[in-house]
Amino acid sequence: MNENLFTRLTRGLPRPDKTFIATADGRTLSYGDMLAATARAANAFRALGVRPGDRIAVQTEKSVEALLAYFGAVRAGAVYLPLNTAYTPAEIDYFLRDAEPAVFVCDPGRLESLGPVARGAGTGHVLTLGPDGRGTLSDAVDRAHDRFEDAPATRDDLAAILYTSGTTGRSKGAMLTHENLFSNAEALVETWRFTADDVLLHALPIFHTHGLFVATNTLLAAGGSMIFLPRFDLERIVDLLPGATAMMGVPTFYSRLLSRPDFTRERVSHMRLFISGSAPLSAEVHKEFLERTGHAILERYGMTETGMNTSNPYDGERRPGTVGFPLPGVELRIADPETGAALPQGAVGVIEVRGPNVFKGYWRNPEKTKEEFRPDGFFITGDLALVDPDGYVTIVGRAKDLIISGGFNVYPAEVEAALDAVPGVAESAVIGVPHRDFGEGVTGVVAPRPGACLDETAIQGQLSGVLAKYKVPKRILVVDALPRNAMGKIQKNALRDSYRDLYAGE
Repeated sequence: MNENLFTRLTRGLPRPDKTFIATADGRTLSYGDMLAATARAANAFRALGVRPGDRIAVQTEKSVEALLAYFGAVRAGAVYLPLNTAYTPAEIDYFLRDAEPAVFVCDPGRLESLGPVARGAGTGHVLTLGPDGRGTLSDAVDRAHDRFEDAPATRDDLAAILYTSGTTGRSKGAMLTHENLFSNAEALVETWRFTADDVLLHALPIFHTHGLFVATNTLLAAGGSMIFLPRFDLERIVDLLPGATAMMGVPTFYSRLLSRPDFTRERVSHMRLFISGSAPLSAEVHKEFLERTGHAILERYGMTETGMNTSNPYDGERRPGTVGFPLPGVELRIADPETGAALPQGAVGVIEVRGPNVFKGYWRNPEKTKEEFRPDGFFITGDLALVDPDGYVTIVGRAKDLIISGGFNVYPAEVEAALDAVPGVAESAVIGVPHRDFGEGVTGVVAPRPGACLDETAIQGQLSGVLAKYKVPKRILVVDALPRNAMGKIQKNALRDSYRDLYAGE
């Protein structure tokens, strides 16, 4: 039996004329259209010489065509590699050299800067795809045949690689198999009660686990429909909500919806489910949302390496500040970070998980893979949590200083390296500070070299050409010296305490 992800997701498809995607500008794509379009995409990739196991890297704005390219790549047996649209040419250069894709797809407007980068990295084919769905990839797809037999795959074959940064060193490619992605979609359909009657309001990016895998794979597995927005547009979201039954978002979506006076209980009375993830949802937003709409937002917990691990219940109490219970098929334990010994209920330790959702390892990095797994197969997430007497998981911190801002992971070491390279900066520390809109605001604290005069705006300008926008600190604070302990280590806890109210008025 073919275990190709697309084959498994589409085994129970609804009738061909049922709507798969509807866009805000009135375009519709039926399930029959989707099958034909993804077949053309798979044939186009095959015509370029792509074979099962080859990588296809994509950095484009969100579009229907970009989503179809993802499914086409999977159908062809390729390994799909989505890249954040905010990544700079220097960052793209690293990813392409590391993954060695056969094909790189970028926005037409970035071809001049990224084409030489891709060719320098040895990429065989460089194609374009714009937010309007046009480009040389679309031209190739339009010429291709609309029938394709999905490439045979086993459950253990790779379907995607997603890069996830570490607190030290360069980004690592998390290898996700066909089984990883399918099993997670299957568990979410069951847990969140998705059916063919659902209409998902999709405003998430599709270079990220949340928008690409959690949203689209789950929706396709259920045979439902999507309202597909190119980005989060507050006014359009409010207008389109009456046509949806479910919405997935990051906490920022929900805090911004609450800022609209016309976001009322009546407007969402037909909705079945609001889901939040990718960053912690504040108890205040959860409470205000419930009071305003009558809906308790369902919060869940996942990672690039694992997909979703836990979820608050569909039926039963959705507790603010918790991420609920392990999903079907997922084993979770709280362990001592150093020894791996299981800890008693109520004790704080590192979350470790095991199950069909857990990734295969890091691309071409067996040493790091070995470090992150226990001998019995449990993956060490690095997130600190406890399990309360009722079994709810509460995340209390991140062992590796990870910052999650607006749903995106930001690792301090990378930003600190960029800050330290700025002329006049003697040393730096990057921390996450509570922010109502973004969950955490990336914040830099720098000490100047003797005689140097540092300017916050100027530093931010210099970083913007080096780092993706979401990694650039929202504030850069200049201090005489950074606090250190007796061993000379910078005390980030002291900095977080000192600046915890920095964004209180925003």
